[in-house]
Amino acid sequence: MQKPNLDQMWETFIKFSMDDIPSGKHIEIIRKKIQPLIFRLRNDGLINWYSFLVHNRKHGVPTTEDDNNPYFHIRFETKKEVNPKDFLPSYCVLTRRIKRDWVKDISIGEGMKFDTSLLKDESIEEVWRMIGEQSEWLLYMLDIFKNEIDIPLQYVGQLLHYFANMTQLIVG
Repeated sequence: MQKPNLDQMWETFIKFSMDDIPSGKHIEIIRKKIQPLIFRLRNDGLINWYSFLVHNRKHGVPTTEDDNNPYFHIRFETKKEVNPKDFLPSYCVLTRRIKRDWVKDISIGEGMKFDTSLLKDESIEEVWRMIGEQSEWLLYMLDIFKNEIDIPLQYVGQLLHYFANMTQLIVG
């Protein structure tokens, strides 16, 4: 995955419920909605880079004050000047262009700004590239399972366990 062009970044959101997390339905949303969407957009030459995280209105989802739902927060870089509202499915909501100022810094946890001077090329684009690599790895990891089964969460956890083992970090 290449570094994104911060001037060509957009974001969209897919709403789900907190009740989906314990049951693993959020994993099925990744498999049935996010993965096919991302792969189609990339294969059609519409996007270069993408990432997705889970956020709510307190962490960047531009929704109403009474909306306490989590959303998959999908960021992507378009290859050219296009309006993603023309090709995104209806379950993608609140789509908007990302202003460069919104992505020039990345905070980790409770407002700890990522210090790009520690990186070889000192660019925030490199940090975004790595976040995209993580998203891509997850999509490919889920793709190894048969389509007709619901993936047991403990299998996802087991595969993610190896990241924690390699780094000896516990991420909470």
